[in-house]
Amino acid sequence: MDTEGKLIILADAAKYDVSCSSSGSQRKNPSGIGNASLGGICHSWTADGRCVSLLKVLFSNDCIYDCAYCVNRRSVDRPRATFTPEELAVLTINFYRRNYIEGLFLSSGVYKSPNHTMECLLQTLLLLRKKYRFGGYIHTKVIPGSDPALVDAFGQYTDRMSVNIELPTEKSLTLLAPQKNKESILRPMKHLTKRIKENQLEKPTWRGRKAPLFVPAGQSTQLIVGATPEDDLTVLRLSENLYSHYNLKRVYYSAYVPVSDNPLLPALSTPPLRRENRLYQADWLLRFYRFKASELLDEKRPYFDLDLDPKTDWALRNLQFFPVEVNKASYEQLLRVPGIGVKSAKRIVVARKNNIISFELLSRLGVVIKRAQYFITCNGVFRGDKTMDKTRLRHHFLAERSKFTSYGQQLFLFES
Repeated sequence: MDTEGKLIILADAAKYDVSCSSSGSQRKNPSGIGNASLGGICHSWTADGRCVSLLKVLFSNDCIYDCAYCVNRRSVDRPRATFTPEELAVLTINFYRRNYIEGLFLSSGVYKSPNHTMECLLQTLLLLRKKYRFGGYIHTKVIPGSDPALVDAFGQYTDRMSVNIELPTEKSLTLLAPQKNKESILRPMKHLTKRIKENQLEKPTWRGRKAPLFVPAGQSTQLIVGATPEDDLTVLRLSENLYSHYNLKRVYYSAYVPVSDNPLLPALSTPPLRRENRLYQADWLLRFYRFKASELLDEKRPYFDLDLDPKTDWALRNLQFFPVEVNKASYEQLLRVPGIGVKSAKRIVVARKNNIISFELLSRLGVVIKRAQYFITCNGVFRGDKTMDKTRLRHHFLAERSKFTSYGQQLFLFES
């Protein structure tokens, strides 16, 4: 099989991995430019907000594992292909020279063994970085069960590494992916956390010389949502623990795509995308809005409301904290107001040092007034519903949401 044939198979096999953002779209564009339905090139965002195009591909879809939820599992009858390290390195560098891509997202099925797969991936990185002097962004996956020495070697040549945890509990992992176990996933995650921290501590000791980099963009992971019966509370608690104990940059949530008729899997007609979206919004609240998982959900209410975003839902369940006076409220209180995002909260704190904040000024600072007005006062003025009745407010926000849906507008994540 030639390189183009392998690329078609292995780019398509990689499209279900969401941990580098855009993928899996079925949108087609027969008359214009661009087609999101094909795998291969995806987009990711760097820490400074730049969007980069990545070649998203597997090294091999020939896998010795038989995970029930995976389209590349051993028991599936589908075309198989494996690159050589030189083939993949040449393909990447040629795409880069033609300005098709700015980087590489590289994963793989478990080809022969975890260590053999990691050695092949490492050889590809060495060719790219040393032979072809490729300096672009590279995101690679760690194969669970591989030797820590290989993880160490990887970290010197890749920008971001991820170890996919896949399922929220060990029980589900045992049921659907019996050849994986919790320890084989957490061990490299712990090792990466330790090595990244050590590298950061080592930098000052280099005294002016350029310290070697080790996974400078940090590590991430991916969770499949809806393939197993765990509720949102379980998923969010797991994410909270991963952020606090392993210092992860991102947890990606992937709505389960029914690609198998395995009796252990739920019979879904469509992936639970709304649920996936609510988890992403809640994840944002954990990382940037200083919420705790226990504030958003509990055992009596373990699932998110699919009709309201988690921040508005929390505010309606905690109306005793509102309205807050924007001229006096702390930064943490402002962050909890629906319609006030991280940027607008910071702007309010700065602006009120020299101004009395009014609704007009709030609007100029980026606050979504039509949502925030129910939860704030400006210099004592309140524009919301004076009854502060939860049911009335809920109906109001659902009506607003239906307007957005009818106009096809997407909410800005930081302002939700």
